Amino acid sequence: MTPAVVAAERAGIPFALHEYDHDPKAESYGLEAAEKTGVDPARVFKTLVVSQDGKLSVAIVPVAAQLDLRALGKRAELADRAAAERATGYVLGGISPLGQRKPLPTLVDESALAFPSIYVSAGRRGLIPPRT
Repeated sequence: MTPAVVAAERAGIPFALHEYDHDPKAESYGLEAAEKTGVDPARVFKTLVVSQDGKLSVAIVPVAAQLDLRALGKRAELADRAAAERATGYVLGGISPLGQRKPLPTLVDESALAFPSIYVSAGRRGLIPPRT
């Protein structure tokens, strides 16, 4: 059980876990998840921690897409690994939008609305649940 799974259960979010063998050499954790689970990459979303003027927030975007940091503001940049892991309680590549140690403002790419459910990290590399 990860904090993400516990948070989903407590919130009454319906989900199913999909586990796969994570390859530590994978270049993209999200694309690896899509490939190994047979899910369309457009439905698999990555959780990115962003820093803007020292304040952290979360952006949830499709794994095959790039986050447009300029759309978030002039001083927006991806948070450094240590800050992201410290704030969320998860390791990079396993950061979930659910059950984070410190609640952060969160933006979700509007493409998620095109699907009845999306896949996000369940808080550990090699574990994803579809979210509805």
